[in-house]
Amino acid sequence: MLRLAYDDLHTAGEPVRILTAGYPELAGTTILEKRRDALARHDHLRRAMMHEPRGHAGMYGVIPVPSAMPVAAFGVLFTHHAGYSTMCGHATIALAKWAIETGRVALTEPETRFAIEAPCGLIRIVATIEAGRVRSASFESVPAFVLAAGLSVDVAGRGAISCDIAYGGAFYAIVPASGLGFRGPAPLEELVAAGTALTDAIRASVPIVHPHEPDLGFLYGTIITDDAADCDDSSNLCIFAERQIDRSPTGSGVTARMALDHAKGLVRAGEMRRFRSITGGMFTGQVISEARLAGHDAVTVAVAGEAHWMGQGSFIIDPDDRLGHGFELPAAMVL
Repeated sequence: MLRLAYDDLHTAGEPVRILTAGYPELAGTTILEKRRDALARHDHLRRAMMHEPRGHAGMYGVIPVPSAMPVAAFGVLFTHHAGYSTMCGHATIALAKWAIETGRVALTEPETRFAIEAPCGLIRIVATIEAGRVRSASFESVPAFVLAAGLSVDVAGRGAISCDIAYGGAFYAIVPASGLGFRGPAPLEELVAAGTALTDAIRASVPIVHPHEPDLGFLYGTIITDDAADCDDSSNLCIFAERQIDRSPTGSGVTARMALDHAKGLVRAGEMRRFRSITGGMFTGQVISEARLAGHDAVTVAVAGEAHWMGQGSFIIDPDDRLGHGFELPAAMVL
């Protein structure tokens, strides 16, 4: 019998399942080497934690690992229903609460500052402390930039769609709902189908190249936005991985959107925007400074939000259980 211990939190409704015991030591020195080893030798454990019967199609998780960066408190691998993320803002906000409130990072009031290592690089965190508890947290991710603006993509059944591609620790296609032909309220299923179709079309036709690291060079998903003015609250609906819906405003997506807004001259350094998710949860995004990344104009962005505890426990994986490492419901079946 294998036991995996976990802590469950959520950020704006998006789950964060953090493995705390039972996961094997990963081979490799760098975080990306550990990520490759997790995929090659231990992916059955990701499936066991993310898929049914222990998880669900919208599940999200974290595997804490040792960091190769002396400045980082620890490293993290981000997991989801279909694989491994390169960056995750909602999970980073939850990790701030988890690490401080479990004593893994020493608490200092009124702010606790520390850093973690993600597959995309070093993430700096500032947690606001009240009465010994984390009330909110912000993170400053790696430099964010626009890869393509006004890109025209031929999407099956929808014709030519104009979108932008920006990087906020992961690459996202960004498009307003109106750009996909929606006017007013739209069924969630149709929005997800449209976002997935755009993601698939870009993956099939547009090279996504990270300036430094080939492992980071892929389109993670599509963010569908509203047509809010740059000074107004705006909505984010992120469809990532394989049709997975982010319940939060998507922290790395907010980072990417702020980079895009800055490139378009809609926000300046120091200015803040608020982003709303499908649950009504809110993140703020603020451009901190301008930067350069391998020939790209880039910005550093601070994203802030709140996380909450849900539970703690352990799972048992019975070697005699044919569904013990998780399962997914088929798209169709013969009765």
